[in-house]
Amino acid sequence: MQGPDEFGLISRLFAPLAAGHAGALTLTDDCALFDGPNGAQWAVTADAMVAGVHFFPDDPPDLIARKLVRVNLSDLAAMGAVPKFILMTCAFPKGTDMAWLDCYAAGLKDDCQEFSVVLIGGDTVSTPGPLTLSLTALGELPAGSALLRSSARSGQQIWVSGTIGDGAFGLLAAKGQGGLDPRHHDALLDRYRLPRPRTTLGPALRSLASAAMDVSDGLVADLGHICDCSDLGAEIEAARVPLSDAASAAIAQGWGQGMITALTGGDDYEILFTAAPNLSEQIVQLGQRLNLRLTPIGRIIAGKGVRVIDTQGQDLALERAGYNHFAPGSAL
Repeated sequence: MQGPDEFGLISRLFAPLAAGHAGALTLTDDCALFDGPNGAQWAVTADAMVAGVHFFPDDPPDLIARKLVRVNLSDLAAMGAVPKFILMTCAFPKGTDMAWLDCYAAGLKDDCQEFSVVLIGGDTVSTPGPLTLSLTALGELPAGSALLRSSARSGQQIWVSGTIGDGAFGLLAAKGQGGLDPRHHDALLDRYRLPRPRTTLGPALRSLASAAMDVSDGLVADLGHICDCSDLGAEIEAARVPLSDAASAAIAQGWGQGMITALTGGDDYEILFTAAPNLSEQIVQLGQRLNLRLTPIGRIIAGKGVRVIDTQGQDLALERAGYNHFAPGSAL
C-alpha cells in the first residue's frame, strides 16, 4: 500500500481545523495571513528541519542554523512579505557540547543581522533522538497584496528566479559524488547548505506577479501546487529552465538523472511566479535592478497538471514531480 504524502495528510487531518478562517488559506499556501494595524497584514510561516532528513548531522552548526532561518524567510519572500521576527524551537540531542551550541548561535546571529530579523521567543529542550529544529517567521506586507498560489490565470507566463538544480546537485556533492572541478563542486555544496531566500525580490513582485511560491520540493512539484490551487495546468520548456555553470557541469558528468534531477530535486529556494505577458519587460528590468536572473520558462494553460516538454516538443517522462517526505527512502 502506498504511504501518505504531506499534502494529503494536511488536507485530511489539519485543513478541517482551519476551516472558517480566511487567513489560513485552507493550509495550501506558503504562509497564513492575519490583519495588523494601519492597513498592514502579517504573513506567518513555520518549517521544521531534522538531522538526517534536511541536513547531515555533521554539517557545520552555524550553517544548520542559517539554513533553518533561510528556508522560512523564503516562504515569506514568496508571499511578498518583508521578514521581521522569528521564533525558534530546538530539540538538542543529550550531550551536545557547548562549542557546537556556540557555533550554532553564531550562525543564527549572522543571519538575524543579515536579514534584519529579531528572535523574539521559542523553546529549547533536549532529546534522545536526532537534532530537531523548528522556526516560525513573521513578515509584514500591505493588506490585500499577498502573492497566493491560487491567483494564476490562463495565458500567463511562468517565471523563476536565479538558477534551478543547484540544491539537488549540491545534495549529491554532500554525499560524496565526484568528478567535478572543485569550484563547481564547492558552489553546489554551498547552495545546498546555504539557500538564498529572495527577500528583496518577493516584495518587489507584489505589483507584477499574480501567483507565487518558493521552490523547495522541486520545480515541477511546486508548479503543480500553483496549478492545483488555481485549477489550471502548466507547460514548461526544459531547455528554458535556467542552470548555473556548476549544475550544467554536473549534468555533463552524468550526476543523478541529469536535467530531470534539476527539475524535480528541490532545495533551490528560488521564487516561482506567474505574470501577465504584457509585464515581461518590467520583470526583466526588475531583474536587472536587483542583479538577479529572472527567466520565463513556460505558461499557464487550461487543464490539469504540469507538462514538461523537450526541444522536440515531446513530453519528458518524470517518475516523480518532486520530493515527498513520506516516500520510501526520503531520508538523506
